[in-house]
Amino acid sequence: MVKIGRLVILGVLLILPLFAMAQDRYAVHYKYKPQSQYSLEVPGELMLTKALDRRIREGIGLDSADLPVSPKYIEQVSTLVEEVHYHSKWLNVSIVVATEDQVQELDALPFVQRTELVGRGYYSQELDGKKESPRIPASFRLKSKKSDAYDFQNEILGIPAMHEEGYIGAGIIIAVFDAGFSNTDKISGMEHLFDQERIIATKDFVIQGSTDVFKADGHGTASLSVMAANEPGKLVAGAYGAHYILCITEDVNSEYKIEEYNWVRAAEFSDSLGVDIINSSLGYNRFDDPAMNYQLEDLDGKTAVITQGATMAAQKGILVVSSAGNEGNGSWKTITVPADAEGILAIGSVTNNLEKSGFSSTGPTADGRIKPELVALGSGVTIWKQIESPNSSSGTSFTSPQIAALAAGLWQARPDWTRQQLMDRLLASGTLADDPNTELGYGIPNFKDAYYGEILDIGQEKLKSYIYPNPLDGSELFIYYGKEKECDFRLISPQGQVLADHSLTRNSLQSPYQIRLKSTSPGLYIVECREQGDRKRFKLLLK
Repeated sequence: MVKIGRLVILGVLLILPLFAMAQDRYAVHYKYKPQSQYSLEVPGELMLTKALDRRIREGIGLDSADLPVSPKYIEQVSTLVEEVHYHSKWLNVSIVVATEDQVQELDALPFVQRTELVGRGYYSQELDGKKESPRIPASFRLKSKKSDAYDFQNEILGIPAMHEEGYIGAGIIIAVFDAGFSNTDKISGMEHLFDQERIIATKDFVIQGSTDVFKADGHGTASLSVMAANEPGKLVAGAYGAHYILCITEDVNSEYKIEEYNWVRAAEFSDSLGVDIINSSLGYNRFDDPAMNYQLEDLDGKTAVITQGATMAAQKGILVVSSAGNEGNGSWKTITVPADAEGILAIGSVTNNLEKSGFSSTGPTADGRIKPELVALGSGVTIWKQIESPNSSSGTSFTSPQIAALAAGLWQARPDWTRQQLMDRLLASGTLADDPNTELGYGIPNFKDAYYGEILDIGQEKLKSYIYPNPLDGSELFIYYGKEKECDFRLISPQGQVLADHSLTRNSLQSPYQIRLKSTSPGLYIVECREQGDRKRFKLLLK
């Protein structure tokens, strides 16, 4: 992960509970997957009914990736290593703790394809909890923010309109993969998750055998709050009616490829429980062992283990929503894995002026695909991480959960949609859908446009709304329109009377036009914009 909450110190090995020199973590990749106990003909033994229902909706059958690692392989490998941490059926891999001599024995087994070093040292299964996690770097520390400041981040996505329609993510299961969820069980705005039993499973894939995730780090808490918090006046998130699976996959004390395998194992775990959406506010490109580092050409949607896992999740009908990364101001610049995966949504960041945040990673992928696909407010996002009250923070870590929440509401509204249909609707609703780019993708999506499609019919022309917020419950209106830096604006009553006539300008083509409307009676109006002979009309509801 591009560390948000990581402190690199010389004595990191003192934090890891090491037991014997050169006992490290390895991925044992198998050539085959022979089975005697499980069969694809009896899918109920492999996953829950809700997971099977998703496969039926998507028209996806079970395949060999849904079968577990061969028990006879596990039995033989277990006798040769110090510990076995877990097995990944999707990757056909076992994660083990072993010495270099033991690795040579593993490599000699006829059914082992290869072994790969994925982490130095290891956590013991007997360890109850983690050491106190490092503090958030100063550049990302929280700043005080007014309690109702979350309105803007919701409005530009159409979340208030989604809630007015009664869509809060009910019936949707969202898995959250992160570094820890400390204080989640103590924050008043997330009490309903426990009171209404909306957290259906928890698992720590860093500390083996642990289901306690309310510890260690608050980054996951912040990400979760942007989806699930519900306390009016403090923070009302988009999908507070959804159910959640909380998984720790990120180790804040070190950075090794083991975290990618943790992610894939968490995806398998969530898949078996019937998850609909995975939100991943994580990204990788550089590791504590430079031999593990990725190069830009590796961002091809195929190379990274975590990217392979994200693609497999998508192929099983799960909507994967990933942060694009915060590398925009650094030397790397571009996205991190798994944002390069095909069939998922990578989410970038905009400021409150709806311009790209400087830190937001850009595309394209190594094979030329547009990334990120969508953007949301990522500069000054209202999150809830501390027990007392919400604060603000910045990063693409907090844009992906906003889009995941929007997707949950849409899927509640249209449970018949497949994952691909949902993705297509979200992309088509983006403010830059007609001209996507590698900085902002398809732009900012919107609930009404995604849900209803291009239904705003004026004269003979169907128009997509590029105006925010809509309905307008205030005075400031943002207009995404056109290919110039100047336009003529008119506000027209239903009777055809011109109520306002102005010339608008903007600093860049990536910015919206902005206008502050004078007091006008509630009702339906027409917004007309003209640029060098081109005219667009939008319906605007004033509240």
